[in-house]
Amino acid sequence: MDSSQYHFDPSYGYSLEQLLAAIVSLKEPKDFDEFWKQRYQRALMIDAQPQIKLISEDASDWQVLEISYTSTDNFIIKGWLLLPVSGVIKRGFVVGHGYGGCDGPELNFPFKDAAILFLCFRGLALSVHPEISSEPYWHVLHNIDDRDKYVLGGCVEDVWLGVSALLSLFPFLTGHIGYLGISFSGGIGALALAWDARITRGHLNVPTFGAQILRLRLQTNGSAHSVQQYYLSHKKQTIQVLRYFDAAIAAKRIKMPVHFACAKFDPCVAPPGQFAICNAVSSEKQLYVLEAGHDDYPNKTQQDVELMRQLEEFFAALIGE
Repeated sequence: MDSSQYHFDPSYGYSLEQLLAAIVSLKEPKDFDEFWKQRYQRALMIDAQPQIKLISEDASDWQVLEISYTSTDNFIIKGWLLLPVSGVIKRGFVVGHGYGGCDGPELNFPFKDAAILFLCFRGLALSVHPEISSEPYWHVLHNIDDRDKYVLGGCVEDVWLGVSALLSLFPFLTGHIGYLGISFSGGIGALALAWDARITRGHLNVPTFGAQILRLRLQTNGSAHSVQQYYLSHKKQTIQVLRYFDAAIAAKRIKMPVHFACAKFDPCVAPPGQFAICNAVSSEKQLYVLEAGHDDYPNKTQQDVELMRQLEEFFAALIGE
């Protein structure tokens, strides 16, 4: 990879062997489990009340629908729902997006027998909100001084209520739900998967929010840089909150099979943080090593094809689970 376009080395000098070794994360808060279990139980009590409206049909063999549902704190989460034009629905997926937002559903997934919910997290894309900046630089800082109100916690709840919405529409999909998240939603996904047994398989692609204390120290672009700038003048407070939102700590609690795509070179999500999440998972897992994340490179198209092939195989088990 060419690091000359950056003012730092996006590989951070780590070899693949070093990345695959255990990476120490933040010290766990004593009430980490209690904090998240209580949030999850509160989220389960909410009626997601999903509303759907057909947009188009026969778009690459998909029906495309608008969907909205109620999340915690009365946030209305919007997105898209893909349903197969023909055939039987055998599995479901909740799909998150990166901090670049989401302009529409991905029509090229090989899951033609699935109901696929593409959610827009609170404050972002279709789920814009007057109280939350849609700019990643500020969104990631929203209520960062309060662990109970920090926006990342609400985004995790948006995933849980997305699962509730999908099961409300298709209750027969119980036990057949998967999750796919990339970058921002990869880290959010790790935090969500740790507690939600309704999701039986997950895929996390270049996930962020791993090894938070290390993440604060490594030069980077993107939302992590914003947090680093805030940290300079609010060190103790920031650490006290972020230790509850360390995806590598949460990953230790994940019990379902997880497929990872982690990059050796990434200017926005430092690779040591990505691999820290993967390394922490003790359940069944698979890893696909990307040459780079958040960056173009000659083999990107080939790797994208190979990754999609692996995901097709990995999530085939959802049908039988």
